[in-house]
Amino acid sequence: MPQTVYVLNGPNLNLLGLREPEIYGHATLADVERLCVETAARFGLVADCRHSNHEGELIDFIHDAHATKAVGIILNAGGYSHTSVALHDALVAVRIPTVEVHVSNIHARESFRQHSFTAKAAFASLCGFGIDGYRLAISGLAAKIGASAQA
Repeated sequence: MPQTVYVLNGPNLNLLGLREPEIYGHATLADVERLCVETAARFGLVADCRHSNHEGELIDFIHDAHATKAVGIILNAGGYSHTSVALHDALVAVRIPTVEVHVSNIHARESFRQHSFTAKAAFASLCGFGIDGYRLAISGLAAKIGASAQA
């Protein structure tokens, strides 16, 4: 049975490609999901891609990852990264290896974006690589859990 990685995207990420393309680029959420599915498959993993604009639903996805014994979480919580203690607490509670991803470099942006509650619950955080950050995150997660690239 293949091991599953949850790829969770938060508020406004459904607007990728439309929202501030000078910051977020022209790739869409569908492009992100395709990239994640392809990258996960290279390591014999399955990417379960989910999106919500609602904090509680993202928490439910994290709980579901635990219930289904997912081997990892890739999380772009969007603006909730900077505000949500509840997302942080959900990640800490489930103890699933997590990588936080941001399309833009949050440290080069407004001061309120430079703090992340969710990063404190992740073993790694990537920002500023555009959507390629998701590929890097899955590769790093695969290394963390001992999944090797398939020939």
